Amino acid sequence: MILIAILAGTLAAGIGSVWLAAALSFGVLSRYTQHMLSLAAGALMGTAFLHLLPEAFESEIEPHRLFMTLLVGLVFFFLLDKAELWHHGHEHHHDDASAHGHDHGHHHHGHERTSGGWAVLAGDSVHCFGDGILIASAFIADLRLGAIAALAVLAHEVPHHMGDLMVLRQSTGNRQAALLKVTLAGAITALGGLIGYWLVDQLHDYLTYFLVVASSSFIYVALADLIPQLQKRLSLRETLAQIAWLLAGIGLVTLVSSLAHGH
Repeated sequence: MILIAILAGTLAAGIGSVWLAAALSFGVLSRYTQHMLSLAAGALMGTAFLHLLPEAFESEIEPHRLFMTLLVGLVFFFLLDKAELWHHGHEHHHDDASAHGHDHGHHHHGHERTSGGWAVLAGDSVHCFGDGILIASAFIADLRLGAIAALAVLAHEVPHHMGDLMVLRQSTGNRQAALLKVTLAGAITALGGLIGYWLVDQLHDYLTYFLVVASSSFIYVALADLIPQLQKRLSLRETLAQIAWLLAGIGLVTLVSSLAHGH
């Protein structure tokens, strides 16, 4: 009975949050792409700095070790992005080695389209896996507590899944592909729930590191991929709108995090 409840709760939280985020991102708000990029950047930074990292630093692990994990995570996602960029340029080189200048132009366009894709999926998967373990722990303690935890996870995942979808839509140019990839990452929540059911005591000590690694991916994507796209010369009105949407992303995460912690 508990295992079935864990599976139901983790699937609802992991996949339901993605589809809700997609409805918000690709529905009536989809025409406001630049605004959604600002919202996504705010949501990702808010998730990292106001939700994941504070939760990680509440543990008894030395701050130095957590900051080291954060730094290693940032460098790892930078190298992952570099590897993806190199691979993309390598493909162009083989497609038409004689037209170096033409390929070089595509190389930069490719980076603009693919930067952050792998990082956000990797970080999202780690985060969802950790969420699954947390939901499993709550269900094992009490069924009602598990249901509340699943709802809280669903709520706080929506803002940063909106960020994930915007990053992947930018990288692939295809909203269906973006939705499929983030849905698969969300399904990792169920895997975390299953493993958490069997190994909740043994994995508990590693949850803090999961939170920090996920944080590093969201910070990297926000600062290396989204923010640079927003650094354009705009009118005062457009700049104020950009700032307002960025703050709205941070505020949305703050709101749902406070509600989740309240429960």
